[in-house]
Amino acid sequence: MLVIGEKINVISKTLGTAMKERNKGPIQEMATLQVEAGAHLLDLNLGPATKNGPELMAWLVETVQEATPDVRLSLDTMNSEAMEAGLKLCRNRPMINSTTAERARLETFLPMARVYEADIIALAMTETGVSRDCNERVMAAADIIAAMMEFDVPLERVYLDPLLLPVGVAQQQAKEAMDAIAMFKELNDPPLKTVVGLSNIYNGCPENVKSPLAATLLTMLMCRGLDAAIMDPMDVTLMTAKKTVDVFTNETLYCHAYLD
Repeated sequence: MLVIGEKINVISKTLGTAMKERNKGPIQEMATLQVEAGAHLLDLNLGPATKNGPELMAWLVETVQEATPDVRLSLDTMNSEAMEAGLKLCRNRPMINSTTAERARLETFLPMARVYEADIIALAMTETGVSRDCNERVMAAADIIAAMMEFDVPLERVYLDPLLLPVGVAQQQAKEAMDAIAMFKELNDPPLKTVVGLSNIYNGCPENVKSPLAATLLTMLMCRGLDAAIMDPMDVTLMTAKKTVDVFTNETLYCHAYLD
């Protein structure tokens, strides 16, 4: 399973300030720490990026690639101009985070995925908002698949995201998301890839329950066929759960040192 490191985020007080001041040090340190902890990709989250978005994204991509030149990047912004500015500079195959089934977003980001040969995360939601159950998620995923074929983006590049919601306010939605992961796998042969933003599940929860909640859900999702997760790779509980499932699903060979 791909681990997409979530820690380079504009909402972080330390890293947000570093981005504003164009201070490379804290950002490159965080990039390196996440890769050392096991991240396969690094998510660079600028949110709306309404002020100097393209220039900031270009600077951030170059800054992170200086420290981790061989690691793929996931570019996370709603600003299409900032997204393209970053895609142009990625040395390795990038990931676009993200589109939805909304037509306007598909028309914006799928052509970029084609031009830059990028993978793309696609949230299973529409203009009406978050899907209410697994069936609505599958319907949204079907619209995304149809649009990818229309815009000539290979289906193997999509990562379908059922959209996790905080368990404290939408407990039933965790099961709906798990069921959707399994159902997404039935939409195509070969099966399409799937992803979740794992930390969404514990938003608003006390600190002491966040890691156990996320680790348990990650285990259950991986058993349903999850292919990637945007998560904190420096969370030892999470990474232990991920590695253990990898062993029991024969994704990696067991050895004592691997789980040490």
